[in-house]
Amino acid sequence: MNPRFIDFYFDFSSPYSYIASEWIEALAARHGSTVNWKAILLGAIFQAAGLKSPVDYPIKREYSFLDFERSARFAGVPLKNPEKFPIPTQNAARIFWWLNDKRDATASHWARHCLRAYFARGVDLSDPARLRELAAEFGLDPAEAESVWNDPTWKVRLKAANDAAIASGVFGAPFFMIDKEPFWGNDRRAQIERWLEKGPF
Repeated sequence: MNPRFIDFYFDFSSPYSYIASEWIEALAARHGSTVNWKAILLGAIFQAAGLKSPVDYPIKREYSFLDFERSARFAGVPLKNPEKFPIPTQNAARIFWWLNDKRDATASHWARHCLRAYFARGVDLSDPARLRELAAEFGLDPAEAESVWNDPTWKVRLKAANDAAIASGVFGAPFFMIDKEPFWGNDRRAQIERWLEKGPF
């Protein structure tokens, strides 16, 4: 059987996307699968779906922050709730798609670099100066990175990625698609593993 592909939709401002990003590659490798990383913007996704972030609801906000950290501890992933949350992350996402569309294998590494910076180190990805620093840390030319995120080409590319995700039924992050089977949430790890190991259930 040909190896399965896992479409992994993530948002740079999603703590559950961050946690999932730390296990998805190893899980896929155990089953001969390949991960297709796809950066999206939850703001656009929520707007299309008529949804809001859980932290926008007072009754869910405190629980959500508690669960972000608890879920990370459970997964063995370092996480400290950022001072600013959520934040706009379109610039980091545009750089991702720029790397991705160059067939650059470092696109997923850039994603992990930024997710770890925001959720483990508290680096504000919405601050252009901090993002330039992250680009330099990653080995990119900061000026070129800034040029990319300001380039209309990559603005359009990110919008196209969002539109494609919405058309595929994506309404949150992390969101996984395997054999056209949707799985939503970091807590679907066991189900994803079972699906890859034994097939549909």
